[in-house]
Amino acid sequence: MLRPRAVAAVLLTALLSTVATACAGSPSDKAGSGGRPAVSIAASDHLGGAPVYVAQERGLWSAQGVDATVTTHPTGRDALNAVLGGQAQLGVVGDLPAVTAALGGRELRIVADLSRFSDWRLLTRGDRSITGFAALKGRKVGVPQGTNVEYALSRMLASAQLTAADVTVVNLAPNQVPSALARGDIDAGVTFPGFYDATRTALGGDYAELPFTGYTARTLLVAGPKADKETTAAVLRTVLGAQREITADPAGARKAVVTQSKGTLQAGYVDVFQPRYTYGAALSPELLAQLEEEAGWAKAAQGLPGAADRASLQRYLDPAPLTAADASAVTVR
Repeated sequence: MLRPRAVAAVLLTALLSTVATACAGSPSDKAGSGGRPAVSIAASDHLGGAPVYVAQERGLWSAQGVDATVTTHPTGRDALNAVLGGQAQLGVVGDLPAVTAALGGRELRIVADLSRFSDWRLLTRGDRSITGFAALKGRKVGVPQGTNVEYALSRMLASAQLTAADVTVVNLAPNQVPSALARGDIDAGVTFPGFYDATRTALGGDYAELPFTGYTARTLLVAGPKADKETTAAVLRTVLGAQREITADPAGARKAVVTQSKGTLQAGYVDVFQPRYTYGAALSPELLAQLEEEAGWAKAAQGLPGAADRASLQRYLDPAPLTAADASAVTVR
């Protein structure tokens, strides 16, 4: 599991990035083309953040008066650090990285829940005979710690009355899980869905998996200290427009995401998995309840500081930009 010392190192890295970028000037100080305000968005999961990538591919930003730059990071944790470090004003991140930042008292605002996904898999090898989650006890499990994938693993373990103390957790980058399984360095792994096919290819006939739907991951849009509400509202109006395009032309939207992935995602994978995401920017009571549950887990499992009660976490929700874009999308009170 992610130890307090490791958490401190992550936070220190983000702090040093903030100091460094402060000397270079913040993104909000720059004007975009045509005099439009420039906004930088650090994104991660292409499918969870599909509306952002569709907006980028189809040039939807200018209609809302913004000049957006979207950069892709390996994980939501990395995208979050870009926001906290001042390299981006907005970030597309998973729910757990946002929760850990809130518990750490970081300057962060959750402005929308962009999408939901619950089709997880525990990846393993046939020769390890892991036919149920209870069989993970005493095994080595690879997972990218500090991401919502780690929380997915915790829910898998909890379904068999296990905790992270019952397994040996190996911290791996998302793309390292397939090769670690192929070498036999780990007995099982949990990673982002984009690496399921790579794992199947790496293991061939020895590939095995256990489906899990007991955790709904949420892809969030978060704002850092340099993001102003007016520009953020314009970004959300663009995202809402992209959501409508996904609904109206799902095949075209999938093609846009593949193009924006720049070779990271294959069309076959996107065709299968993008329909399994539920899109719709919102701030809901269900989101707040999930953040509270995850905060309680993070404090217990990772020794994080900060208050995990609902009222404390609600202070990190900023409904003003989404209310300006679509008041009906905000139901949390």
